[in-house]
Amino acid sequence: MRIRLLLFASLLVSNTLFSQSNDCLNFEPQWNQLGTDFRHTWEGLGNVDQFRWFVRRDMQDQIAEAHKDLNMKHVRAVGMFDDELRVFALDPQTWRTPSAERKPRYNWQVVDYAIQSLLDIGVNPMITTCFTPESMASGQQYCFTTRANVTPPKDYNQWTELITKTVQHFVERFGEKTVKNWYFEVWNEPNLDAFWKAGDKQEFLRIYSTTYKAIKSVNPAFRVGGPSAARAEWIKEFIEYGRANNCEADYIIAHVYNNDGPFAALSPFAGPQSDKINDSPNFLPGVVKGTRKLLDEMGFKGELHFNEWGRSWFPSDAIRESENEAAFIVKSMAEASQYADYFAYWCLSDIYDQLGYNAETFAGNYGMMNLQGLKKPSYKAFQFLGKLGDEQLSILSENATDVTNAIATKSKNGYQFLFYSFSKDFHPDSTASKKVRISVLLPNTFNVKKVRIYQIGSSENNCVSAWKIMRKPAYLSKMELTKLQEMNTLQQTKQPWIIKKSIEGNYLEVEVDSPGVCFIEL
Repeated sequence: MRIRLLLFASLLVSNTLFSQSNDCLNFEPQWNQLGTDFRHTWEGLGNVDQFRWFVRRDMQDQIAEAHKDLNMKHVRAVGMFDDELRVFALDPQTWRTPSAERKPRYNWQVVDYAIQSLLDIGVNPMITTCFTPESMASGQQYCFTTRANVTPPKDYNQWTELITKTVQHFVERFGEKTVKNWYFEVWNEPNLDAFWKAGDKQEFLRIYSTTYKAIKSVNPAFRVGGPSAARAEWIKEFIEYGRANNCEADYIIAHVYNNDGPFAALSPFAGPQSDKINDSPNFLPGVVKGTRKLLDEMGFKGELHFNEWGRSWFPSDAIRESENEAAFIVKSMAEASQYADYFAYWCLSDIYDQLGYNAETFAGNYGMMNLQGLKKPSYKAFQFLGKLGDEQLSILSENATDVTNAIATKSKNGYQFLFYSFSKDFHPDSTASKKVRISVLLPNTFNVKKVRIYQIGSSENNCVSAWKIMRKPAYLSKMELTKLQEMNTLQQTKQPWIIKKSIEGNYLEVEVDSPGVCFIEL
C-alpha cells in the first residue's frame, strides 16, 4: 500500500503541468456490465498498389511487418495480368521468328515467385483478375503511369482460357488446400472510366460472369467476389445479375472514401441526410451501414468486404500523414467496423506508382509506411486498434461528440480504452497543438503498476512530425533514417497523468492532443 501511495503522490505532483482549464471530457466505461462481441474486421486484409511490387524485397519486408504488427493475413494488389508480369508474353526462344509471327505464351514464373514470397511470410494473396494483357486487349486505353490496359478482351474465349489455365496452374503449383484460402476478385472499380472501358456496366457484368465461371470450373469451392465498385455502387444490380445468370458472388466487395460525397446520391446510405456530403466526417460510416442494410434486405448471406477505404482518395494529401488521419481511422472503425467482415485501408505502402513515383521521404502519399518502411500515424492507429479486446462495453459520457469519442473493450488480458479526437478543419502545417483533458473511470480491479498509456499526436508516435523538425529532407542520410526508424516502435506517452479518487470510483486524467488518439491499457 505504501508503494502505491507514493506512486500516486508522484503522479499528483505532475498535475501542475495540466492546463488551468477545468473543462474535461468525461468517460465512464461500464466495465462490470456484459459487453457485445467486437470483431477486429480491420485486421486480416491489406492493400498494395500493384502486383508488380511483390517482387521487391522492401515490399516483402513491409508486408512481413504488417503481418506481425497488424495481423495481415491476406494482401490485395491489382495488375497481375499486366505485361510486366509476363503471364501472357513472348517466348525468348522464338527470337529468330519474324516479329509479326511471334505468338505470346503462358508464363507464370514471376507471379509464382511473388505468391511464394507472400506465402513464406504467412500471407495469402487476394487474386484480382486484371488488367488485360496487351495482346488480348480490344483497345488502347490505359491506367497508371505503368500503363495497364483497361479495355475488355477482344476474344472472351481467350480470356476464359487465360483465367482457367492460371487457376489450374495455381492449384498445381501451390495445392488445392492452399488456394482455397485465397479470395478471387473480378477487376477493380469498373464503374470508373479510368479503370474500365467507359465504366460500361453491361460489359463488366459480361467479364465478371465469364471470369466467375472459369474459376468455378476449376473448383466450385474457390471464392469469387465483386463488383469492387467505387462508392459502393452497382451492388443491387450485381447481385440481381448473379442470381439470374448462375454466377452469384460468394462475397461482396465495395470501396468507399469519405470525400466521395459529391456522388453520394449513387451510394447506399443509412444516416441523416446532412451526412450525405463530403464535408461530413460521417459519410463513410453512412455508406458502410447503407451497404449492410441493402445486403440484409436482399437476403445476401456472404461476406462483405470494403477492400478499399479511407478519408481521401486524392493521390497526394498531406493530412493523410498526420495525427488527424489516425483519429479518422479510429473514428471510422469505432462506428463502422461491425457492419462488414473485412476493411482494408488504402493502402499499406508508398511503394506506389499510379500518377508518379515519390522522390520525397513524405509527400502525402497513400501508404501507412513510407518508401523506407517508416510507420506513419495511420499505421500506429491500426496498432492501437489491434490492442483492443474482443468484447465491447458501453460508455457513459455527457460531452462526447460525433468526432470526439472513445471505444472501451475487455479481453482475457485486461481492459482497454481508445480515445479519438478528429478535426474537420485541421491543417497539417499548423504549429499550434490544441490540448484536451480526458477523464476515464477505471475498473475497480485496476492495478496502477500495469497502466500503460500511448498517444498519437503532434509529436508522440509521429515520425512525420520528427521529419519536419529535420527540415524535411527529401533523401534521408543514414543517421536521419536511423533516428526516424527508432520511432517505428510504439512509445508510451510522455504526458503526465494522474488518478483521482471520488465516491464513484477512480478516474484517470491525462492531456491529449486534438486532433489525436490516446490508448489506455489496463
